[in-house]
Amino acid sequence: MTPREGLERFSLAGKVALVTGATRGLGLEIARGMAAAGATVGINGRDVQRAEEIAKSIPGAFAAPFDITDLRGATDAIDAVVASHGRLDCLVNNAAGRDRRPLHEITTDDFRRLIETNLVAQYELARAAVRHMATQGRGRLVFISSMVVPQSFHGDPAYMASKGGLEALMRALAVELGDKGIAANAIAPGFFLTERNAPFFAQPRIAELARRIPLRRFGRPDEIVGAAIFLASDAASYITGQVLTVDAGLSVAL
Repeated sequence: MTPREGLERFSLAGKVALVTGATRGLGLEIARGMAAAGATVGINGRDVQRAEEIAKSIPGAFAAPFDITDLRGATDAIDAVVASHGRLDCLVNNAAGRDRRPLHEITTDDFRRLIETNLVAQYELARAAVRHMATQGRGRLVFISSMVVPQSFHGDPAYMASKGGLEALMRALAVELGDKGIAANAIAPGFFLTERNAPFFAQPRIAELARRIPLRRFGRPDEIVGAAIFLASDAASYITGQVLTVDAGLSVAL
């Protein structure tokens, strides 16, 4: 194999991908990166205008606005993507909610809403995507999980429960869908400094955590892109059921 042939395995040319929660933060960077790697990328978000504006700013992207918690609407949206583009090669389940309050402040209804967003909606989106991927005989499901153990000391009981369930779902899907040519994997991000969580990172106890990260800094949103492109590409053709941790070594340092 020549070096060029090796690099071509990382190309997403000719592939159609849908990234949920792609109008900001890690999802936006993943969408930009996948488009730069050659994919036609659907920009998902609840804000129709913002999704359309972002799609226009990214060559090869298209707007795919819908609320992932509207299960029927989400299924219809995935069907529409396939109807318009002929296929769906990769679904990146990135959109999620978060509630950083402690246990005594999160009611059962609050907990249930977060599980519906972070686990049930991801399940339904995967089901809708798999119907098309199975017909194609191949596909990639990429879930954005969480560094559950190290982050759990900050609380977030509902969020951690939902992300732990998401990893279990990913592994189950990897086993069930392997004979259909569909791979399921997850990315577990460490601490990435996005615009939305900037106030959280400004807390003294969180800023102190940077000193415990082997690379001594928080991640830039664009630093998640390589992992997403890899798992969506043919370079990861023999990988399924795995969690790729992108945390600058924090999980092994704690």
